Amino acid sequence: MLLHNELYTEDLLTIVRLDIPWSRLSNRSILITGARGMIGSFLVDTLVLRNELYNEGIKVYALGRNEEQAKTRFADYIKESKITFINHDVNNPIPSLGNIDYIVHAASNTHPLAYVNDPIGTITTNVLGTYNLLNYAIANNAKRFMLLSSVEIYGENRGDTEYFDESYCGYIDCNTLRAGYPESKRLGEALCNAFAEMYKIETVIVRLSRVYGPTMLPDDSKAVAQFITNAIQEKDVVVKSSGNQLFSYCYVADAVSGLLTVLLSGQSKEAYNVAGLESDVALRTLAEVIASIGKVRTKFEPPDEKEQRGYSQATKALLDISKVKSLGWEPKYTLEEGIKRTYEIMRTLSYGSQRH
Repeated sequence: MLLHNELYTEDLLTIVRLDIPWSRLSNRSILITGARGMIGSFLVDTLVLRNELYNEGIKVYALGRNEEQAKTRFADYIKESKITFINHDVNNPIPSLGNIDYIVHAASNTHPLAYVNDPIGTITTNVLGTYNLLNYAIANNAKRFMLLSSVEIYGENRGDTEYFDESYCGYIDCNTLRAGYPESKRLGEALCNAFAEMYKIETVIVRLSRVYGPTMLPDDSKAVAQFITNAIQEKDVVVKSSGNQLFSYCYVADAVSGLLTVLLSGQSKEAYNVAGLESDVALRTLAEVIASIGKVRTKFEPPDEKEQRGYSQATKALLDISKVKSLGWEPKYTLEEGIKRTYEIMRTLSYGSQRH
C-alpha cells in the first residue's frame, strides 16, 4: 500500500512539519474536490497525518466522482471516520454539507487524452464546477476558496521573457479542441476574482507547473507519467515529439506544500506560480533522466492523431516562483530527486492496478 511506503511517508512528514500557520486550519473544515487525483489524494493524506500527529481537529471532506475507487483509496480513513467522502460531480450543484471553512478545487481533467476524449467535461469542470463551488462557499460562510490552476493559462511564450511571472499573458489559439483546458482555467480564475469582488469572499489561485509523483493515476497520459510508467515496466521511454519543449516541473510533495502555503498565507485575489527546485528542463532531457534511472533506452516516434490533438503546442513555459517564495515557501526536491522518489515508490506498488 502507498501509505505503508517509507519514502511516501517521509514526503508526507516533510509537509506536516512545515513552519506554516497550521493553526488557521485547527478545528476547521476543508472540502477537497478531485480528492482521488494526484494532488488531491496527497493533500488528503497530508491533512489526515497532521491530525494524527498534532491533534489539529481538521475535518476533511473528500469529494470525487468515482465512489468505488475513492473508497478503495481511502478505505481506512473512511472506516475510522478520519475523512468524510462525498460521491459527487462538481458540474452539479454541491450537496448540503453544512458550513465549510476552506474549499480547495482540485478536480479537473489534467492530461492529453482526457482533453480529447472528454473536451466538454474538461471545460465544464473548470468553469461550471468552479461556479458551483463558489456559490456553495458564499452560501455556507467559507473563509477562503482556492482554485488549482495551471501554467497552461500563460499560453505560448512570445519570446519576450525567459520566465513567466503572474502578470504574463501569451498566445493561445482558442479555436482548437486543445484550447478547452487553458481557456477554461483562465475563465475559472476570472470567476474567482468576480466572486471575490462581488461577495467579498477570499479567493487564492495556485498556478502549478507540470506536476508528477507517486500519486499519479494509472490512466494519466501526460508525457512525464508515461515516461515513468514505461521505465518501471522496463520498456523504452518514448518521446513523441522532437523533445525540445522547455518546461518547469514539480514533484507532488512540493506542489502540495506550495498550495498549503498559499491557502494559509497568500493574499486574497492573487495568483501564485508553483514549480520545483532546479526543475526547468527540455522534454528530451526529462526522458533521458527517467530512462537512466530505470536503466532503459530513450527513443523518438511520432504521436498518433488522437495523441497529437491532446498535446500542448507550447514550446517554452518556465515559471517565475519569486512571488510564492516571498511567503516563505521554498521547493525541496530537484527534478532528479523527485523522479527517483516517484520511481522507487511506484515500482514497489502494483502499478497499473488501483493503488491505495
